[in-house]
Amino acid sequence: MKNKLCVLGSINVDHVIRVPYFPKAGETLTGYGYQIAYGGKGANQAVAAARVGANVSFIGAIGDDQIGQTMKQAFEQDGIDTSAISVIPNQSTGLAMIQVADSGENSIVISAGANADLSEFLVEQHKSQIEQADILLMQLESPLQAVTLATKFAKSAGVKVVLNPAPAQPLPDSLLSHIDIITPNETEAEILTGIKVTDEQTAAVAANHFHQLGIETVLITLGSKGVYYSEKGQGEIIPGFRVDAVDTTAAGDTFNGAFVTALLEGKSAKDAIRFAHAAAAISVTRMGAQTAIPNREEVDKFFI
Repeated sequence: MKNKLCVLGSINVDHVIRVPYFPKAGETLTGYGYQIAYGGKGANQAVAAARVGANVSFIGAIGDDQIGQTMKQAFEQDGIDTSAISVIPNQSTGLAMIQVADSGENSIVISAGANADLSEFLVEQHKSQIEQADILLMQLESPLQAVTLATKFAKSAGVKVVLNPAPAQPLPDSLLSHIDIITPNETEAEILTGIKVTDEQTAAVAANHFHQLGIETVLITLGSKGVYYSEKGQGEIIPGFRVDAVDTTAAGDTFNGAFVTALLEGKSAKDAIRFAHAAAAISVTRMGAQTAIPNREEVDKFFI
């Protein structure tokens, strides 16, 4: 089937609590609004892409627990092909503890659980899912060996590789040189290039560093300023939309999922970024990760 997206990534259950501000060491705070939500960068991006219209298959791992099964069923309800989601025996599904301050900022602690067992062996088993895709989208909550092997399979099959390098960690040039599109935020761009990104000029310097490694397209997300988009060294800021943010938890993931969906539909990179900005803008006006991700109708309406 044409226009197929394969997402390889993490699946977490999020325990979210609102706090007036982040507690200091030794401080006990009273939180409110506790909820259990479905998250994980891989899962969020797969759900975002599926909701805005992509044909998505998902390579991931869950524990042999009830919450893992429940999440897998939820992905299926969003129309995601879950045949490449493995159940890891005697392991728990990944977990994230998220505090959301009244300012809208979040603070997150993750336990990898089954995500750490997304091995090269499992990637090898689901090689055909990668090869049949038009785009492979990945993040860094999965073991680097799995991400590297999946990249190799994609390159051999002529599949475009999009990497959202989050959470930030240094990456070998051998991996980066096989990436087609990279989508870091300012912090991630600094960790990968050594260049502190604060404005359009420093974003351009960081983007050129990525281009020198062989990455053709660079999107550096600059929060409320928008996205610095650079194609083969030609760059510009594409502004986002101003909305009242209540929770930014899945904004980046929604952006990535919507961006690749728009590319699959044949939109230009600039139009795909605008479409992704709209989806992310809607997501930050709502609480939670996957609960906040909009559907296609909502994104299309946003432009009217």
